Amino acid sequence: MLLLRQFIIEWKLYSRDRVAMFWTVAFPVLMLLGFGTIFRPGATPTMTLVVTTQAAEAAPGLLTALERMPVKALKLTPAEAEARWRKGDTSAQLEGGPQGLRLKVNNYLMMQGQMVAQLVQEASLADQMRRQGQEARFLPVVLESPGHAHASNYAAFLLPGLLGLNMLTMGLFSVGMVNVSYREKGKFRRLAVTPLPKWVFLAGQVLHRLTVSFAQAAILLLVGYLFFGIANQGSYLLLALVLTLGCACFMAMGFALSGFARTSEGYGAISNVFFFPMMFLSGVYFTLDSAPRWLQQAVIALPLSPYLKALRAVFNDGANLSEHGLGLAVVAAWTAGCFLIAVKKFSWA
Repeated sequence: MLLLRQFIIEWKLYSRDRVAMFWTVAFPVLMLLGFGTIFRPGATPTMTLVVTTQAAEAAPGLLTALERMPVKALKLTPAEAEARWRKGDTSAQLEGGPQGLRLKVNNYLMMQGQMVAQLVQEASLADQMRRQGQEARFLPVVLESPGHAHASNYAAFLLPGLLGLNMLTMGLFSVGMVNVSYREKGKFRRLAVTPLPKWVFLAGQVLHRLTVSFAQAAILLLVGYLFFGIANQGSYLLLALVLTLGCACFMAMGFALSGFARTSEGYGAISNVFFFPMMFLSGVYFTLDSAPRWLQQAVIALPLSPYLKALRAVFNDGANLSEHGLGLAVVAAWTAGCFLIAVKKFSWA
């Protein structure tokens, strides 16, 4: 009965902060809607290749071959091309000269420029084969998820990432920051002399954050289904188990880190040391497939990276957890370690 009352009190306290409550729910939804719409299938804009007039005159067949590819050839005079290049608006430029054609890539727009350059090289090879009386035949490309469950969709990739990020944010800030604030303002000292058992207070916090996390997950799943047709491909029981493990891990991390700070400012600095590397390197918004191999292997030691792999496997591919035993063991180890640190460092003073 005491635990239920404490749980209700936690919800009342949480609901009074309307701004925090709104953005806790709205921000991940806005991220899903925004990025899911921008990078939806078929929404990728046609890339632009600046072609000087000399290059256009020297390689008309190449421009013809480019018409079959998602590259728009923009013909400019050398002076106009140079002016556009100096502004930084050009990712790749095809130039002509005494020594033949040259493809120039902007190193500030490396990703798009290299994609354009690769397509130009393919068009150049196709043009060379055509002039030799042969027809270039390209292999069909199929976008497919690792579990072959459905075609690749960035919104489907992003949604589990946002679920994991919500768990991390809830643990580090809604748990850790709140507890440091309570200690800083003397609330823990006042609670320590009340008849309320300490375990009831802590359990009420845990249950409240757990229900908030599941409510956030339900809203994201609903938005993903309504706007992008994304649905859980696996067992909802396994999905719930993985979400619960994430809640436990990152709440334990928040409790553990709160034991190392006496002020909210100090906790903010400590928590960001863990938050930002996991947010950017764990595959929330993008993969690290182009990063150095050592970095790809190093981030596995962070709990969010293997957690998201298991979560995506269940949600996107309907997989079981047998192939992710090592990753989940890493998450469980972080959970146990953070829990032990939290118990040792926790203080009501």
